[in-house]
Amino acid sequence: GHTLGERVAKAMEGEHRSEKNISRNQYRHPVETLEFFGIEDGMTVMEIWPGGGWYTEVLAPAMRDHGKLVIATWDPAVEGQAKYRYSLPEKMKETFAKNPDVYDQVETVYYSPPESASLGEAESVDMVLTFRNTHGWVNAGQAKNIYKEFARVLKPGGVLGVVQHRADAGTDTHVTAKDGYVSEEWVKSFATNAGLVFEESSEVNANPKDSHDHPKGVWTLPPSLRLGDEDKDKYLAIGESDRMTLRFRKPN
Repeated sequence: GHTLGERVAKAMEGEHRSEKNISRNQYRHPVETLEFFGIEDGMTVMEIWPGGGWYTEVLAPAMRDHGKLVIATWDPAVEGQAKYRYSLPEKMKETFAKNPDVYDQVETVYYSPPESASLGEAESVDMVLTFRNTHGWVNAGQAKNIYKEFARVLKPGGVLGVVQHRADAGTDTHVTAKDGYVSEEWVKSFATNAGLVFEESSEVNANPKDSHDHPKGVWTLPPSLRLGDEDKDKYLAIGESDRMTLRFRKPN
């Protein structure tokens, strides 16, 4: 396909993806989500902490030759981080090397605040995307500063797109974040505190079957299924978590 949306639709079914990741398309709605954020050809797009690279697999081929994708991954020079912060980027590097026709243009920056706290040049990025990271930043007491860094690195008029497991309104985020959930008003407060303007929300990643209240938090649900076989059918029937999808903009 020639339009960005068509390239995303093609990428999400691509041969470079595992069956497991392809099967999650139904919960993660990459075409609609990225369209809602307003991704366009020619943009410099930064994905924060891609983890296993689910969204990177979609973004990289869609942006290739049509803009620039930058991934901000954990800084290997920072000692004492959780093991996955070293192993996942190594795995990703191998994946990139094996699939140059997909990933050869992806740039990497290292970001492990507070030690390694810069995402690069001020006003250098058109769009910052963060998928299901904010609860971790709340737990680490870093959410305010990280959102400020997003605002710094965004160009005037640039967009911050946030997808995050959604807690009930009126809940204390310091409590719910331990279960992986953050309320919309807290995410909005982090962004507006950083000088970004809330523009619009979408229910494309909503799941009304998710009660937000499970024995092992959000990780009880797929894809983690932390309880193993216990009540597995029940959690598969619920599906992946209820998620907010929010768009913020840096004033011109």
